[in-house]
Amino acid sequence: MSTESLSNVHLAPTSSEERTWGLWNVAALWVAMSVCIPTYMLASSMVAAGLNWWQSLLAVVLGNAIVLVPLVLNGHAGTRYGIPFPVYARAAYGTKGAHLPSLLRSLVACGWFGIQTWIGGLAIHAILVTLWPGWGEIGGDRAFMGHAVSLYLSFLLFWAINLYFVWAGTESIKWLETLAAPFLIVMGLALLGWAFSRVGSFSGMLEASSGPAAPFSVFLPWLTAMVGYWATLSLSIPDFSRYARSQKDQIVGQSLGLLTSMPLFAFIGIAVTGATVVLFGEAIWNPVDLLARLTEDSASPLVGLLALFVLVIATLSTNIAANVVSPANSFSNLMPSRISFRQGGLIAAVLGILIFPWLLLDRYQTWLISYSGLLGAVGGVLICDYVFLRRFQVDVDDLYDRAGRYAYGGGGVNRAALIATLAGVVVALAGKLHPSFGFLFSGAWFSGTAVSFVTYWILMRRSAAV
Repeated sequence: MSTESLSNVHLAPTSSEERTWGLWNVAALWVAMSVCIPTYMLASSMVAAGLNWWQSLLAVVLGNAIVLVPLVLNGHAGTRYGIPFPVYARAAYGTKGAHLPSLLRSLVACGWFGIQTWIGGLAIHAILVTLWPGWGEIGGDRAFMGHAVSLYLSFLLFWAINLYFVWAGTESIKWLETLAAPFLIVMGLALLGWAFSRVGSFSGMLEASSGPAAPFSVFLPWLTAMVGYWATLSLSIPDFSRYARSQKDQIVGQSLGLLTSMPLFAFIGIAVTGATVVLFGEAIWNPVDLLARLTEDSASPLVGLLALFVLVIATLSTNIAANVVSPANSFSNLMPSRISFRQGGLIAAVLGILIFPWLLLDRYQTWLISYSGLLGAVGGVLICDYVFLRRFQVDVDDLYDRAGRYAYGGGGVNRAALIATLAGVVVALAGKLHPSFGFLFSGAWFSGTAVSFVTYWILMRRSAAV
C-alpha cells in the first residue's frame, strides 16, 4: 500500500487517545461558533430586507434544522473512522478528485475568515480608540478603499491573534471554544436585558419589525442564505467529529448546540436592533457600532469595553473553528508530505487578507446564496455516496492508498462525482438566466443538492465502482 503522499500526522485517522471531545465540548463548539457578530447581523439584515421579525426567526430555525441533517450524516464518518474531511471526500471523488470539494470548501472558508477577521478588527479598533484616542489618528487622513490606516492595523492585530491558535493546534481550539461559550451567552443576554430595560417591553423592541409577512419569493432566498451560512461546516464537520468520543456525543452535541444558541442570538440581534430604532432613531445592525456608541455615551465606559472584549472573543472562537481548521487540512491534503496543518492555516490566513473582506461584507446575502449552490452540489454527492450507496461503510486503508478502490481505475478521479457536482452547480446558477427560473438560484442550496444527489445516484448505480 502506498501511503506516503496521501497522509501526514494531521490527515491520519485519530487514535483513541485523541478522541477527547465529549457531548458538552461538541455543544460548546457550536455555541461558540453560532454566537457571533455575523449571526447577529444576518438576522438583522433579514428585517432590513423586508421580512418581519417572526419570519426572520423562522428562517434561522428552519435553516438550522435543515442543515443539521448533513452535519450529522457527514459527521458520522468522522466519528466512526477518525478521518478528516479531505480524506472522507476521497471515497466519493477519488484520491485526487477529492481536491475539488476540499478546495471549494476552503476558498469559501478563506472568505469567511477574512470577514470575521475584519469584524474582529472593528471591535479591537473601538477598544483601542476608547483607551487611547490617538490610535484613531494614526496615519492621519490617509485611507485605503475608504478605511483609515488605524482600522487596517487593528485588522492585522486580530489576524495575528488568530494565527497564534492555528499554531497551537486543535487542543487549544477546544479549550478556547469551551471557555468562550458561557461568556458569549451571558453577553448576549446582557445586551438583550439592556435593550429591554431601556425600551420597557419586547413588543416595543419588535415594533419596528412587526410589519406584514413578506412573500415566499423574499423568504426563500434568506432561508437559502441561512442554510448556506453553515454549508461549509455541513461538509467539513468530520474535521471536528473525528475527535468525538461517540456518535451520541457528536449527534446530540451538535443538535443541542446549534438548535438553541443560534436562534437565541438571532432573536437578540432582531430585538436589540429594533430597540436601537426606538432609542436612537436609526437601526444599528452591527453590535460593534452599538457598543462603541454606548462606550462613548456612558459616563463609565468599562461596561462597553468589557462587552467589546467579549465580542472579540466571540469572533475569534468562531473564526478559528469554522474558517481555519478545515482549509488548513484541505491545503495540507494537496501535498501532505510538504504542507503541514500549520502551513495550511497560514495559507488560509493570507488568502483571507487578499480576498478584501471589507468589500465582501457589502455583498452578504448574494455571496451566501451563490456559494451555497456550489457546496450544496458537493453535499448531495457526499451524502448519496456515504449514506445511500455505501451504507456508512468505507475502507479506511484504501482511502490512503493511491492504488486502492478509491483510485477509480488508477487515475484517482471519480468522474461520476465530478459530473454530478457540475450538474448541481449548473442548475443552481441557471436561475440567473431567466426570471422564470429564478427559484433555482433563490433556493441554490436545495436545487444544487437535489440535482447532484440524483445525478450521482444514477451514474453510480450503472457502474461497479461502489
